[in-house]
Amino acid sequence: MKKHIPNILTSLNLAIGSAGIFYVLTTDYNYAFYFVIIAGIFDFLDGFAARLLKVKSEMGKELDSLADMVSFGLLPAFYMMKMLDNTSEFYWLALLIAIFSALRLAKFNLDDSQSDNFEGLPTPANAIMLTSLLYLGYQLPEMTLVGIVVMSSLLLVSRLRLIALKFRTFGWSGNEARWVLIFGSLVLFLVFRWTFIPLLIPFYIVVSILSNVSLNKS
Repeated sequence: MKKHIPNILTSLNLAIGSAGIFYVLTTDYNYAFYFVIIAGIFDFLDGFAARLLKVKSEMGKELDSLADMVSFGLLPAFYMMKMLDNTSEFYWLALLIAIFSALRLAKFNLDDSQSDNFEGLPTPANAIMLTSLLYLGYQLPEMTLVGIVVMSSLLLVSRLRLIALKFRTFGWSGNEARWVLIFGSLVLFLVFRWTFIPLLIPFYIVVSILSNVSLNKS
């Protein structure tokens, strides 16, 4: 029975993402962020359960990517399409998010080196960044939204090395960037409240770049 637990959690990720797409297309796309967060929780739990129970499998790996494609590829793509549909004739460009998310996930499955860090922006992080734009509190200009779509799509398949929040130990040494990211995010959230949420992923990227520069100098 225990070998099925991670796949059940992954299936819940898929179900939440599918429900989110339905809700975005038929009801209120502004709730997309909540579906992404709930799907992200199940995405974390399935990997955690697989490691804890020692039941990793190739099927689980493939199912996880398929679920992520729905929850963190298609869902944010349709969300941005709805946002742009209100202001721009370029709303179809939002499909780039789905295409590049698929490329990112396929690339990740073929790369065994992304354990301590990621190459390119992870799809859950990209989905959080896009669907949280409503917390800025104002409507972004048309071309700004188009630029965000294009830039986020390129970040998914970039060679940029980004921090993975995977702790081997919880000490400061060797985890400096991770702790800076965690505590820095908490402080900035306390200061700026919900308006910081759309800036969380850009902050994550900046901390990762500074960490890479520091490592290259040492």
